[in-house]
Amino acid sequence: MNQLNQLYGTSLALLTDLYQLTMAYGYWKNGLAERESVFHLFFRKNPFGGGHSVACGLATAIDFLNNFRFHADDLSYLKTLRGSDANPLFDPEFLDYLRDLNFECDIDAIPEGTTVYPHEPLARVTGPILQCQLIETPLLNILNFQTLIATKAARVCIAADGDRVVEFGLRRAQGIDGGLAASRAAFIGGSGGTSNVLAGKLYDIPVVGTHAHSWVMTFDEEQEAFDRYADAMPNNCVFLVDTYDTLEGVRKAVQTGRRLRDIGHKMLGIRLDSGDLAWLSIEARKILDEAGFVDTQIVASNDLDERLIVSLKQQGARIDTWGIGTKLVTAFDQPALGGVYKLGAIRGDNGEWQYRLKLSEQAIKISNPGILQVRRFSGSTEHRADMIYDVRSSIHLDRPVTMVDPADETRRRTFDHGDSSYDLLVPVFRRGECVYDPPSIRSIRDTVQQQLSQTPASVKRFEFPHNYPVGLEQSLHDLKSSMIREARLKP
Repeated sequence: MNQLNQLYGTSLALLTDLYQLTMAYGYWKNGLAERESVFHLFFRKNPFGGGHSVACGLATAIDFLNNFRFHADDLSYLKTLRGSDANPLFDPEFLDYLRDLNFECDIDAIPEGTTVYPHEPLARVTGPILQCQLIETPLLNILNFQTLIATKAARVCIAADGDRVVEFGLRRAQGIDGGLAASRAAFIGGSGGTSNVLAGKLYDIPVVGTHAHSWVMTFDEEQEAFDRYADAMPNNCVFLVDTYDTLEGVRKAVQTGRRLRDIGHKMLGIRLDSGDLAWLSIEARKILDEAGFVDTQIVASNDLDERLIVSLKQQGARIDTWGIGTKLVTAFDQPALGGVYKLGAIRGDNGEWQYRLKLSEQAIKISNPGILQVRRFSGSTEHRADMIYDVRSSIHLDRPVTMVDPADETRRRTFDHGDSSYDLLVPVFRRGECVYDPPSIRSIRDTVQQQLSQTPASVKRFEFPHNYPVGLEQSLHDLKSSMIREARLKP
């Protein structure tokens, strides 16, 4: 892989927040650098007011971790940092420690393309606390954004209901990496291609595109612009028809389409980029069909998202392909997932695990203690519920288990040992060595469709989606409740 290094040509070890390094220094100074710990990366709320999310970004995270090391120029920079007393922020011996550091954490994660829900760990990181701390920020950066965009793309494709969706967002994306990561995640979420040529090269995504308004405006006549483009590229003709009068532009595209037929080619489509897309697409379809261009596609763009697509379909729009740009690659209506990374357990001086819990006045912000795994229970056609449990607990999955709703402990579900179920987190790294073979991007894309086909329809709806059942295994719930009570009693 090595796509990140290929793209940036530099070490990414300093792609982190300063407080990760200051905490790492503190652990080192206090003799805690090698203390084994467990962190979980999760989010607290589905984005876009939706009922589900799509895990994405794991392959990029693996790429990052496979190349995680501090280079000489990284350490030279850290050597220049100063504290408030103008003295060096870090001891030279600590920088030597970073120079010799070899990544040796265990990581378990939910495979890309899996539908996921709030509070479920997308990744569990186990290893020396200094190392777990150093990789927090990049893991959040990678998994938060790509999960957000894959989820948005999946929603757009649900709205398109089988129509082709293509991603046109590079020019509005949040920088170079934002554009590339968004193109990757959008394809995984279901888009059929991208306008981003570098993403096509790096990630093997189909690239799409023909011409812009500037091409039409270059010529004195719109008809000449279409004809000249057809002469230059007869095998890639989707004509942008709204530079002047849209329906007249469609008629001129038809004339060029006839010329293409005469030389053994075909007009693939027309694109509408402004105006009343519902009415214009209906009228354009009439013109195309009456001229015998029944196979010519109508492509629509112009600040589309899932809700506008639903509205246009309800209005009878005759659109075959949806070009989604700004609203997709920037996750326009919610530009951040809000994932967090919390300590769940740490080894004590006696070698025993000590569980940790982050308390808050807001119940949603109280973290789950332990070393966590997620078990998904499925029926014959649909996912039924996800249970978060502690891998060290005494539960036995060969007998009935009870799951408690963390928002209402009176709501409980019991699953029989015969119920179909499987664990979501799989081994990815063991002692710093990758033991997971990431599937191809097309395989991940297929996983999304398979997962969504098993997600209840009530969970996938856009308005007032049903809350998919996610709860804590009873002994974990009881432990968490006990730890909360003890923490609140402390002076």
